[in-house]
Amino acid sequence: MLCCVLGLLPATWLRLATDDVRPGAGVADAPAAPVALVFGAGLWDGEPSPYLAHRLDAAAGLYERGKVRAVLVSGDNSREEYDEPDAMRTYLTRRGVPERHIAADYAGFDTWDSCTRAARVFGVERALLVSQDFHIRRATALCRAAGIDSHGVAVPEPHDATWFAGGLREIPGAAKAAFDAGVTPDPHFLGPHEPGVEAALADARRGAD
Repeated sequence: MLCCVLGLLPATWLRLATDDVRPGAGVADAPAAPVALVFGAGLWDGEPSPYLAHRLDAAAGLYERGKVRAVLVSGDNSREEYDEPDAMRTYLTRRGVPERHIAADYAGFDTWDSCTRAARVFGVERALLVSQDFHIRRATALCRAAGIDSHGVAVPEPHDATWFAGGLREIPGAAKAAFDAGVTPDPHFLGPHEPGVEAALADARRGAD
């Protein structure tokens, strides 16, 4: 029984830390924020996977509605032949988001890295987080732990085998999230300040004037 209680503690913390998050809340319910942060979710033959494409569709919807002025795409570019952020940027430009309003983080290897680098490297203070409904609580908790005033935008998906597999991953993911939020380790790569988000927001302000 003690093992079961200890095993459920991270998930309980995650639920309490994001009590205000509604996994059913999508683009239409989102408040305004300067930036949308989109987490990587894999490529298929160099193109965004269906789950990643749905996240990007939601981010494009936020931009089209004027909910955000810039988009930060964060993903894996750990090897030359695999480049999530550039694939994400290309997809967004096809959806009508100007390239100059898109910043890219090439070292967003996991949710914590994406959150803490958004805050510490890109200077993001307030953001809408875009991910699937089963992941949005963990993403919100970690970005808040990283110091970002965060609101989750949940992307709905059919409750098929892929969705249930993603939900199961959140069980060990909650334990890692609790560790990351408590210890706040450095990301795999920290690096100097990146001006991409600031430049995108400055250009958006000039366009609005």
